[in-house]
Amino acid sequence: MRIEELKTPCYVIDEKQLKKNLSILQKVEKDTGCKILLAQKAFSCFYEYPLIGQYISGTTASGLFEARLGKEEMGKENHVFAPAYKEEDVKELVKICDHMVFNSFSQLEKYKTLCKETSVGIRINPECSTQGDHAIYDPCAPGSRLGVTRENFDGECLKWIDGLHFHTLCEQNADDLEKTLQAVEEKFGEFLSEVSWLNMGGGHHITREDYNVKLLEKCIQHMKETYDLDIYLEPGEAVALNAGYLVTEVMDIVENEIRTLILDASAACHMPDVLEMPYRPPLKDSGEAGEKAYTYRLSSCTCLAGDVIGDYSFDREIQIGDKLYFMDMAIYSMVKNNTFNGMPLPDIAVMHEDGECEVIRHFGYEDFKSRLS
Repeated sequence: MRIEELKTPCYVIDEKQLKKNLSILQKVEKDTGCKILLAQKAFSCFYEYPLIGQYISGTTASGLFEARLGKEEMGKENHVFAPAYKEEDVKELVKICDHMVFNSFSQLEKYKTLCKETSVGIRINPECSTQGDHAIYDPCAPGSRLGVTRENFDGECLKWIDGLHFHTLCEQNADDLEKTLQAVEEKFGEFLSEVSWLNMGGGHHITREDYNVKLLEKCIQHMKETYDLDIYLEPGEAVALNAGYLVTEVMDIVENEIRTLILDASAACHMPDVLEMPYRPPLKDSGEAGEKAYTYRLSSCTCLAGDVIGDYSFDREIQIGDKLYFMDMAIYSMVKNNTFNGMPLPDIAVMHEDGECEVIRHFGYEDFKSRLS
């Protein structure tokens, strides 16, 4: 079936764009010798893991469940980082993960004897904020719980670890990585030659049109050659950037100072970053409020008054029953959605390169009920 024939709401993964992104990442691996891992927290559609595994080196996880998913569904190199681990999880993680990164020396001390067959790292905090106003996504914000600062770094730990890990970026270009690496070298340079690998985390928007890939490769080569390190990157968004849609139907139109479209999709339930970040998701064939002839506010069927996606304008009047297509909806959508108000979870479909769509997962009442008791 074609995308316009799908039952709504529905996430649609665009395999053509996904492959385009993966080809860019694969080239970075080949050009630099680094290893790129899918950050599953952004995109965990394991239907596509066999495809993704043809292009990049593996997966990275934020806990046991993601680590199991990466091991079971891609089966390549598998890394994990979490701010803290439970002992029963560590005992399972060391069996399925190649690298295990700890957030503190107390966690390292607690579990180091369990990690004899796993490469161990510690997360560092270079205290270099580059994210502007998005403090919620800034691991280097003052008082951050993520990573060990230089002041608190114990060089004695080097005998227990193989690598260092940092993650400071969010949807950023390579100039911010370059700035971050300067801080890493300044504060932790004396330790870099004592470890075998450096993981530069995620937040690298490598597949964005304006991304400076040459500068990224220069940064990677500099760290490799200066300190004789294996380099890892953990992009999430870059893997599936612009490779998905959320298809929704207009169920009603109400008016109170502004005309509001009531959709069967929800910001609160189906794209929570819209409210959390916040941001205005791109919508096919639309403009800013007032830019085109007809302006509407887009909202949903939940009872949350603030469940508003944003104000958009169109060249034509919108009718009840029309379908709208939110773009860039493969990332941080399926992995973060919820069933507040009993809202149905959107189906998941794949749009193959010929434009034909295949529904790979349907959600119903039992999925809602099974999360409750």
